[in-house]
Amino acid sequence: MKVLDVQSLVVFYGKINALKGVSLSVEQGQFVTLIGANGAGKTTLLNTVTGVVEGTEGSVRYHGKEILNRYPHDIVRLGIAHVPEGRKIFPELTVEENMRIGAFIMKDRTRVQALLDRNYELFPRLAERRRQEGGTLSGGEQQMLAIARGLMSDPELILLDEPSLGLAPLLVEKIFEFIVEINRLGKSILLVEQNANLALQVAHYGYVMETGRVVREDSTDRLRSDDAIKNAYLGIG
Repeated sequence: MKVLDVQSLVVFYGKINALKGVSLSVEQGQFVTLIGANGAGKTTLLNTVTGVVEGTEGSVRYHGKEILNRYPHDIVRLGIAHVPEGRKIFPELTVEENMRIGAFIMKDRTRVQALLDRNYELFPRLAERRRQEGGTLSGGEQQMLAIARGLMSDPELILLDEPSLGLAPLLVEKIFEFIVEINRLGKSILLVEQNANLALQVAHYGYVMETGRVVREDSTDRLRSDDAIKNAYLGIG
């Protein structure tokens, strides 16, 4: 069953055509990655799905319901979380305060506490630093916090934008271990990632974007073995 279904999506920034009829989907429980060079339109796609950017034409459906150009807070309430590029945590707030902001749609304090406990179990480093200001965390810890904040709305679908950006290789591996575990817990994932090699290793299915268009899609096993993909994105060939 499709959790997310994007069809023929067109987006303009003024006169610039950023998305030119993009179509992709995420099945329930599936881990999908979207790879491509800078400027291909990957971030624009995520921002349009979550209502940050306005779509011009096309369709974005969540469980069959049209959500294109809905307000971002409405998208969160439906069950979609967006972990943006650059983390964008609140540096003056503590780790726990940042996480509680992610649960702004929750009225039930017991449920919020249960979500906090679950995220502290998933990210023990955050539990150790719960009273620490977000701005004092390392880059890797801030990325953990950004992901945990997204999980605080208890989403069904999580959109992750460049979670490895600016992190050392060992930290990247750790972050990806967390993302794989989140998928194992039943969350559907759409990952935008420039580290195509790692993204294609952990995801089930992949899409390749170039200049606002999806130019290839397939299982990640097939994409990894494709000579053109190896040459263009994996540094092999």
